[in-house]
Amino acid sequence: MRLNPFNTGNIKVRSSGGGGRAGGIGCGAIVIAALGYFIFGADPMQTIGMVEGAQQQSGPATSANQNEQEICSSSAYATEACNGLQSLNQTWAAIFQEKGVGGFETPYLVLPSTSTWRTACGTGQAAMGPFYCPGDQTIYIDTGFYDQLARMAGEGGDFARLYVLAHEYAHHVQTITGLSGQIRSAQQQNPRRANQLNVLMELHADCYAGVWAGKNRNLIEFGDFEEGMNAAAAIGDDTITGGRVSAENFTHGTSQQRMAALRLGIESGDDTRCDAEILGNG
Repeated sequence: MRLNPFNTGNIKVRSSGGGGRAGGIGCGAIVIAALGYFIFGADPMQTIGMVEGAQQQSGPATSANQNEQEICSSSAYATEACNGLQSLNQTWAAIFQEKGVGGFETPYLVLPSTSTWRTACGTGQAAMGPFYCPGDQTIYIDTGFYDQLARMAGEGGDFARLYVLAHEYAHHVQTITGLSGQIRSAQQQNPRRANQLNVLMELHADCYAGVWAGKNRNLIEFGDFEEGMNAAAAIGDDTITGGRVSAENFTHGTSQQRMAALRLGIESGDDTRCDAEILGNG
């Protein structure tokens, strides 16, 4: 995907480090647990316990010794992520402006350089995979995951990596629009539907990731669509678990569901289609 070079005036990037804030477990911790289980086989309850126990009494993660330019230039993956973040910021800011909706705030991006780091959702670890923490409105991506994704999807490709970033960015959009809070509330009220509701939120994020690409289809290159579909298929619950987990325990959706959600977003370029066809908010 042909993205414009990042401008540090258009993105918010910081080093890993600093401390998180005390508080209950938000949707970010649930996402962390799910990723640890479905991708790396970690016990989700142990992960949630670890995240909760690691809450700290201080502010959001703060910059260590690197400025944004240094962070974004530290590797090819970092530069790509910063280019992608800038494009996502511009695209979603325009969507909010078109709707006349206020309250849009761009998220931070952290590309951890250590094996563990502190967040407002607790201690992050490389083995957790990428995640969004609503407590500090930050996307955390250990770029080593991109190599894991390439092995899972059977190929590399920048669009597969950007899809991951766009998916986590979508969780930020869900947070500032109040959707994630509504889903958390519904999960608490009806625990038996907790997994089903989480699947809806994840598929909705896949669709929103596709909307970003659809809004920038002039930048899409040959093979990008296939890279995205392969990545979505590789991280479907049924594919990752290999039949070891029953469908009612899925938390992110099957490969077919994730591919369909991403395709809907790309082909329509319309976030309202995601709302209507995935959430039923027609």
